[in-house]
Amino acid sequence: MSKRNIAIVTFALLLSNAMGGIDSTIVNTAMPAIIADLHGIELMGWIVAIFLLGTAISTPLWSKLGERMGNKLAYELAALFFVVGSFLQGMAPNMWFLIITRAIAGIGNGGMVSLPYIIYAELYANPRKRMQVLGLVSASFSTATIIGPLLGGWIVDTFSWHWIFYINVPIGLLSALLVQAFFKETRRAHRASKVDYAGAVLLSLGLVLLLTATEMIGATDGKTLTGMFVGAAILLGILVRVEARAADPIIPGRLFKNKDLIMDFLLFTIIWGAFMGFVVYAPMWAQALLGVSALVGGATQIPGSFTNFGGSALVAPLRSYLSPQKVIALGTWTLVGTFIIMTLLGEHGSYWWLMLAGALEGFGNGMCFNELQIKVQQDAEVQDVPVATSFSFLIRMLAQTFATAIFGIIMNNALRSGVQAANGRITIKMMNKLSDAGSSASLPQNLLPKMRSIMFTGLHNIMILGLILMLVAAALNLWALRREGQQKRAQA
Repeated sequence: MSKRNIAIVTFALLLSNAMGGIDSTIVNTAMPAIIADLHGIELMGWIVAIFLLGTAISTPLWSKLGERMGNKLAYELAALFFVVGSFLQGMAPNMWFLIITRAIAGIGNGGMVSLPYIIYAELYANPRKRMQVLGLVSASFSTATIIGPLLGGWIVDTFSWHWIFYINVPIGLLSALLVQAFFKETRRAHRASKVDYAGAVLLSLGLVLLLTATEMIGATDGKTLTGMFVGAAILLGILVRVEARAADPIIPGRLFKNKDLIMDFLLFTIIWGAFMGFVVYAPMWAQALLGVSALVGGATQIPGSFTNFGGSALVAPLRSYLSPQKVIALGTWTLVGTFIIMTLLGEHGSYWWLMLAGALEGFGNGMCFNELQIKVQQDAEVQDVPVATSFSFLIRMLAQTFATAIFGIIMNNALRSGVQAANGRITIKMMNKLSDAGSSASLPQNLLPKMRSIMFTGLHNIMILGLILMLVAAALNLWALRREGQQKRAQA
């Protein structure tokens, strides 16, 4: 491919990353309005979790599809799923329709977020050049996350939340058309002797059942929950046995024999699980507790959008002075600072503390992502780069999915306990309205302090769990630093 074509294809793939940034921030910004309109605060976790689950389940499948039919066609199909899902979300008349169409969009998103990184590895063989391109990826994501809250808040305040999903339609179509016109694949897709259909089905069913069981904690009886968890464990256990015998497994077992890769995957899992606690609930904190508009609530994401790019861009120059694990340590402890602020922030804490926490979150997340993504591709064997890349996305999505589900459980428990203690004066329907500044004006003013106290309890507990997760990540990083030092001394 010519340099011109490579540049155009890179731009097209950056658009897919931008769509991910827009979707994540614009949905979080519009969440209070969606809940107030569709009356589904107890299903709030599903709006985020089902999208992430669709992304997680489909990520390794898109990777395998790309190997067989080519990454070009696989990417275009993924974009089609995402565009159709986005359009249907905009038409959602109720909460369940929205959840189902979020799953469709999530399936497409799995290919749109993972296939570009496999293509980048082919287009940019030099790791340092690829690291610079990943800096552009962070820049596109950061730009989108700056635009997302502002645009989303303006759309919600001016029109309605339905319109926030339509903006991805033209962007997705443009990205697919550019890839079709300018991406010239020079390699033939690898074709395995047999497609691992059994592994794909078992992975999908096991993860869906596991997520459903997690989401149903507190909402159904113990026997049903136990049966669902046992069923998920059985399906995933069978998956391990099937994958061990598969000619071309969805998830090769040899990945887990590489200790450096395992550490990369663990850090990805924990950091991105904690990350969801802030990005999903910071806008709600601002709108429900401080009473600001959707636009101002969404703006809590903007400082992190700027600093995400800064943290990502610093990785390449820092690697001239610091080892990979030291770069990760810098990002990890910055994220610890985010959750320290949020756990110490009181119910009436200043909006500017939210902005500072967001700035730290963006910097740490950008630094950890850039370093870990390159590290996964360098730690994997050459033939495993595509599957290791897609698996790193799978575990990130799973971490975000199940963390969101657990955060939702924490919030629902706080809401139910608070409503029960109010002896009928406060209802879940009223708490739905509290989450949106526009609808909260209709609530009884004398009950607002108590309602905000209930909401604060849930939000505060979520931030405590986020802090615990980041401290675990920091401890793992310390162990990895020691191992890294031992490896250097052995080589010397």
